[in-house]
Amino acid sequence: MIPRARPLAMDDSFVPLTAPPDDEAVLVADLRAGRPRAAERLAEATYARLYAGCHRMTGSAEEAKDLVQETYRKAWRALPEFRGDARFSTWLFRIAWTTHAKTLRRPRLVVPLEAERAETEPTHEPSPEAMAATGERASRLRHAVAALPEDLRYPVVAHYWAELPVREIADSEGITPMAVRKRLARAFRALAAALEEKTR
Repeated sequence: MIPRARPLAMDDSFVPLTAPPDDEAVLVADLRAGRPRAAERLAEATYARLYAGCHRMTGSAEEAKDLVQETYRKAWRALPEFRGDARFSTWLFRIAWTTHAKTLRRPRLVVPLEAERAETEPTHEPSPEAMAATGERASRLRHAVAALPEDLRYPVVAHYWAELPVREIADSEGITPMAVRKRLARAFRALAAALEEKTR
């Protein structure tokens, strides 16, 4: 179900939308100008990307749908606070991340970074031993990601799970792209050290 915003001051059936379907900035302006149908268009333009990121964060289709719905609900309510420093879709993912981060202490909700590689590999039935080994590695990685400090964890999740470009993450965080890359590098060093420690 695509979420809708509450009707604003006027009925948009008499006010044509001015935006093409993928122009987030103009759709946001249309919504603020009293064209509530723009909310549906914004949701249609951002849903697939937001759902993909939420699915990687939660590891569950059902939980991802719930998180997406909650994200849109919060976004419509907080729209007056959206300053446009980053793309609307980037702001949406930040809301999703903040909402999800409250449950991040439950490691089962974190999807391993190697999940993207697994999707592109040929499908075959692994042996029980291989499945156990993979599950153990995934569990270690989930715990390691969950243990990262917030300033390192968010860039990793945003870049690799939501597939946000470094520039958009930088804009949404109010830092430079170089600072984002440095945080990613620090995060990977921390993850490597944590995983190495757990294998000893």
